Amino acid sequence: MTENEIRLTQFAHGAGCGCKIAPMVLDEILEGNKSAFFPNLLVGNDKRDDAAVLLLNADDALISTTDFFTPIVDDAYLFGKIAAANALSDVYAMGGRPTLALAILGWPVEKLPASLANQVIKGAIEVCRDAGIPLAGGHSIDAVEPFFGLSVNGIVKQQHLKRNDSPNEGDYLFITKPIGIGILTTAAKRDLLLQEDEVSLHKVITKLNSLGAALGQFESVTAMTDVTGFGLAGHLLEMLGENELSAEIYADKIPLLPNLEYYMNKFIVPDASYRNWKAYHEQIEINPSVNGTHMFHILPDPQTNGGLMFTVKPEALQEMIDYLKSNNLEDFSTPIGRIISKKEKRIIINNSIDVN
Repeated sequence: MTENEIRLTQFAHGAGCGCKIAPMVLDEILEGNKSAFFPNLLVGNDKRDDAAVLLLNADDALISTTDFFTPIVDDAYLFGKIAAANALSDVYAMGGRPTLALAILGWPVEKLPASLANQVIKGAIEVCRDAGIPLAGGHSIDAVEPFFGLSVNGIVKQQHLKRNDSPNEGDYLFITKPIGIGILTTAAKRDLLLQEDEVSLHKVITKLNSLGAALGQFESVTAMTDVTGFGLAGHLLEMLGENELSAEIYADKIPLLPNLEYYMNKFIVPDASYRNWKAYHEQIEINPSVNGTHMFHILPDPQTNGGLMFTVKPEALQEMIDYLKSNNLEDFSTPIGRIISKKEKRIIINNSIDVN
């Protein structure tokens, strides 16, 4: 088999962020193993946030994260770009700016040529260069299946640090990328992805979430995270956290990748969607006027390097809409929902309302 004939996705049981360990299993793993008390540790593994944060001095904090996964595409160079962008996203989601990255590589050296791993690293270097940071080193092992990602450090002013669990009642909810990455990458793995959709998918999945560093400077942004393996609903539940809050989502305002309905009608569903849905469907209420089957496809769909999801104070709504439009994000300048007082269900899916 030549290098061009090798399909990386066939060498892994999972794909992208869809290979994350299920939330309930992760809770069991971490039980009794939460971060010990350190006065300068602002965010540790006792929180379900995107990265750890350590206060360095009165003004500055260090953001540290690691993220890696098995191939989500067959092209090695593209796989490296996606994995790198996804790892950098955790820093941006905290309102920070990446400063340094190290590579994490697992490679089945007897099954796959080293030249493909070389292409993975090249893709990652390009994305790191776009982010303005070096890929300065890393660690590799001979593994049963391929995986790749980065360990990333970043910096943020303490006053600009954004948490994922701090929204307020009345805040509006935005997202900066379309949903559907899990569905389309599953279609690609099954040789069902239309050629016309491949370009739009790759553009979205490799795009840096660098907007997060700018959003961190908005006092009106009350909470922020990125949407990855647990899907839109899963990461929204993390955002609601232990707060006495629920979220109303406007079904027809959720941005979707082009032609997504075509794949939904063929019932192309990532395995991780079933796992996600099982974990949290009892916390979701879907209005009878909303297409429940479509919501099953959309809400738990695992994203890889998905968009930023953030909440904005109501008095700053128009300011944020104008800001997003001025930064070529007009398609994402309409809120997809709002934070409300806690109801019987944590997420309520309704038809949209006029927010302007």
